[in-house]
Amino acid sequence: MADLRRRDPREEQGEGRIYRWWIGGKRLTRYWFLRLMRQKSSPKNLAAACALGMFIGAMPIIPFQSVVVIFLAFVFRVNKLAAWLATCYSNAATMVPFYYFLFAVGKAVMPFQDVAFDPNHLEMTHLIDAGWHVFAVMFMGGLVFGIPATIVTYFLTLYVVRRYRRRKAIRALRK
Repeated sequence: MADLRRRDPREEQGEGRIYRWWIGGKRLTRYWFLRLMRQKSSPKNLAAACALGMFIGAMPIIPFQSVVVIFLAFVFRVNKLAAWLATCYSNAATMVPFYYFLFAVGKAVMPFQDVAFDPNHLEMTHLIDAGWHVFAVMFMGGLVFGIPATIVTYFLTLYVVRRYRRRKAIRALRK
């Protein structure tokens, strides 16, 4: 029986899987972007939620980020979905390089000299058992990275949401 589906020339060259992954990633990103932009919250609320998520995402508490950010979103009365989405840049897939980045930034700021990064023991309990110095260095790295990233995220998100809604209103007026 003949295969009737349309063939992509990249599949014949072995690039089909990567191409599908790229397209799928773009679609997923667009879906979450539009879902975020269509929230009923004000632009300032969405920007504050994204800034909160960016800050919590910068902390070395990956197994607890979702719980902490949702709790704080309730406390600060900001959009929960936006806050949670903003933490997704630090996840289990990016944990080793991200934690190493936080460790390097924290080590540049903290006076501890006898601490070392061990990528085999990144669970929170192992970090604390390795000594508070390691966790403190990574936490300080999270603060040093998180505070400027939070400020930039707030203003960038505020600009993007306002621009999206302004363009959407103009399109609605044209119809």
